[in-house]
Parts: sequence; C-alpha cells; structure tokens
Amino acid sequence: MLTRVDRVQLVVPDRSAAAAGFARLLEAAVVREDRLRLLGARRTVLRFGSSEIELLEPDGVGLAEDFLRAHAGLFAAGFATPDVARLRAHLTASGVPFAAEGDQLFLPPEALRVPGLRAVISGSAELPASGLVQHLYEATLLVQDFAVAVRDAARCFGLDASHCVPIRSGEFGYEGVLTLFQPDRLDRMEIITPNDAGKTMGRFFAKRGASWYMCYAEAADLRPIRHRLLEHAPHDWTGRRDGIPDNLFIHPTALSGMMLGISRATYAWTWSGHPERVVVAGVQ
Repeated sequence: MLTRVDRVQLVVPDRSAAAAGFARLLEAAVVREDRLRLLGARRTVLRFGSSEIELLEPDGVGLAEDFLRAHAGLFAAGFATPDVARLRAHLTASGVPFAAEGDQLFLPPEALRVPGLRAVISGSAELPASGLVQHLYEATLLVQDFAVAVRDAARCFGLDASHCVPIRSGEFGYEGVLTLFQPDRLDRMEIITPNDAGKTMGRFFAKRGASWYMCYAEAADLRPIRHRLLEHAPHDWTGRRDGIPDNLFIHPTALSGMMLGISRATYAWTWSGHPERVVVAGVQ
C-alpha cells in the first residue's frame, strides 16, 4: 500500500532559519505555509527534489513543543499511498488508531506499536522537482529488536516481506532490514538495531532510544552539493572531497538537527539487493 518515502517532518525552533539552511545547501524551495492543529505547530513546507520537507515550529502546548523540549530534529517520516481510503480501511481493520488533518493521516508510535515509528501518510502525487536532489527514498529507524519491529511495521502497512533486504554494517555498527515498498524502487524504511555502543549510531541510540535517526536522498550529481557544502558548511559533512562522489553525509549541525545521506542515482542498489542495477558514474 505504501509506494514512496515522500517527506520527512522536522521540529525546529525557527522555521525561517531552518528553511534558509536547506535552501543554501540544497536549493530546497518554500512551497507553502500553514498550521497543524494536531501537532500544535506552524508548518513551512519545502520542495526537496520531488519530495517535501515539513518544518514544524511549535506555537503552543502540543506534541511539537514536547518534542522540541527534548531535542529538535527528525520528528516523523512520511509515506505516500495511491489509495488513502484503502489504507485507512486497512488500519481500522488492523486495530491501528490514527488521526487525520487536511489530507494527511498521522500515526504515533504507540498506535503502530512500533517504538519510535512516527509516520505521516499522504496521497501519492507527482510533484515537479526542485533543487539539487531528486527525491527522498529512505528513513532510518533505530529499534531494540529489528526483527520484531519489521514484523509489526509490515502488519500495520501491509508490506510484502518478499521485498525486504537484510542489511548489516561493521563500519557503522548495526544490523537490520530494508523494507522496500516495491521490488523495483529504493523507497523503504531501514529498520535497524545498533550493535556497537562506541560508534555514533550506538551513542545516539543509547541517548534517544527507539527513534528516527536519519534519511537518505538521491541526486544525479553530488558535485554541486559538495561545492555548496565546501563553501557554506565545510566541517559539517563527510564524503569524498575530489573526483566524482557516490555518497556523502550532511551532519545534523548543518540541517537543523537532521542527518541526511545523499547517494548518486542508482548507487544505493549496491547495498539494497541488486548491485547489477547500479549505473557506473559518467555512463548514461
């Protein structure tokens, strides 16, 4: 029922300052502003490739204010479905409560019974791309037991287990599963369990517990992004500093508390079950 990772929500103390950072580094553009009553927040929506970034600034008592008091940054991951009514019916039949505002559904972790998994659901839409990235494709959830979390997330969202891809990393210290929504697209949740308390992810998990950790986007060419980073945030990213880069990470200090990975188009298939789908850099 889910087809895309179409957005993420960040809770920030200042929407204007956060939007300026995304514009400066990635040419994300403001497309609308409104208020989310359910979360008690003013919202600025940025076009981010063909995806969106929702910046939530608390305007009183509510979930956004509670989150900001604990820590700013990545609040929820957003997923698109071609049939919102069908998904609503599935959630209801599965005993999963949800709230609705405007044309979106909002699901907290306690409703999904998956620790840390806060989601916002929108109807599928083809949006004109804007900026230096093409689209989001992954949101990373840290949990204590990835096998249980994957099972429960699949039940809630009707995910097909045959599309899932196991993943592990000694470099970053984790093991888990990529829950690909469709077999021929990269869009997925990465649901993982940190297993090295000395690494950055392990320290984050020890501090925050089950929560969203980061997200990933694709770009046709990472060199223009690298140029912006070298100029405006030279110490706030990790990646190759010469040649044609395949992958880089922008640190939370540069993007209002959100860590963002950006991979060259198709390159993420290297670790997503189909390395034969990777297009060599410079080959069309």
